[in-house]
Amino acid sequence: MASPETPPKKVVLAYSGGLDTSIILKWLETEFGCEVVTFTADLGQGEELGPARDKALKMGIPEKNIFIEDLREDFVRDYVFPMFRANAVYEGVYLLGTSIARPLIAKRQIEIAEQVGADAVCHGATGKGNDQVRFELGYYALNPDIRVIAPWRDWAFKSRTDLLQFAEDQGIEITKDKRGEAPFSVDANLLHSSSEGKVLEDPAEPAPEFVHMRTIPPEDAPDTPEIITIQFEKGDPVAINNEAMSPATLLTALNEYGRKHGIGRLDLLENRFVGMKSRGIYETPGGTILLTAHRGIEQSTLDRGAAHLKDELMPKYAELIYNGFWWSPEREMLQAAIDHSQRYVTGEVTLKLYKGATHLVGRSSPYSLYSEKIVTFEDDRGAYDQKDAEGFIKLNALRLRLLAGRDKEAGRN
Repeated sequence: MASPETPPKKVVLAYSGGLDTSIILKWLETEFGCEVVTFTADLGQGEELGPARDKALKMGIPEKNIFIEDLREDFVRDYVFPMFRANAVYEGVYLLGTSIARPLIAKRQIEIAEQVGADAVCHGATGKGNDQVRFELGYYALNPDIRVIAPWRDWAFKSRTDLLQFAEDQGIEITKDKRGEAPFSVDANLLHSSSEGKVLEDPAEPAPEFVHMRTIPPEDAPDTPEIITIQFEKGDPVAINNEAMSPATLLTALNEYGRKHGIGRLDLLENRFVGMKSRGIYETPGGTILLTAHRGIEQSTLDRGAAHLKDELMPKYAELIYNGFWWSPEREMLQAAIDHSQRYVTGEVTLKLYKGATHLVGRSSPYSLYSEKIVTFEDDRGAYDQKDAEGFIKLNALRLRLLAGRDKEAGRN
């Protein structure tokens, strides 16, 4: 049911053009009698966004109230790359492809709301998932006074049948495949694709091959490995095979390498922030390659203390993004530390792509901390005195020797 608050006058809706957000658009108009502004973000989901404009126009939204924006470069430069500087993975494996897109969408919704004088924003996330949290934490962090409308938590519809009946009653176009139950739900952007629900709800059953949309099966990948190089500057990739590229262009190219070689598939039973476990099938082809490459250049350029501290901070950083706290002060504090660590993360890595795997096979940097002169098994010509290790070991063993002595003495009593 509707909120007892005064109805909003103008609402900015995160609009995909699909059935659910089309129903939400019409529900906002019929429930509140408000003006609706649609916002559709091109984050590289691989779909033509023209139909979203056409559907909004067909539903009576005036041209001035339809915002469709290409945010691919912003997405990769300002969100994906900063996250990859941290080598962020949630629960050890998930590269946060859906999570990292939500702060940008929320930011633009708030900006558009301010631009058009809207008093509310609306999203289409359900009351069971993480996205409702991510969107709304972003809204409130950027505008603490904004009104948020979450139809899935408010409306009276109890089933998919109710939604379809409302769509028919309101003259909303329903494509034929939407009349039955969709086989699974999909979210996609330039970093990844995510599939969940329906045929994937039994975690004991392997995901059908048709679920995968970004990669070919690893067993069908080329029998010959492919060698590529990635060039980095201050922690961010800037070129592939010495060809300079913009952030979105570079990630697009890595996605194609990953698709071709079946790289980046993940079947995960994860812990949602709202408390339940859910099964997701993720494909992050370019991101999987990028993570291996970034860790590779850090091997050469990061001091042990900095590298190990980054690895300790990373799970907290990843959890903040997963839970929707991109705009929190703690994420910004961690980002400052991470970015500081990347000052000398510049150089080149060489990778071998083969049958679903990314192998690091070489790395070089003008700021490398690796010294062949010191580490060599051959004549080091005085660069390292092996006798120094004896005192180092004895000092580190001192507390262990004291403990052993005490235990030995106690055993006599």
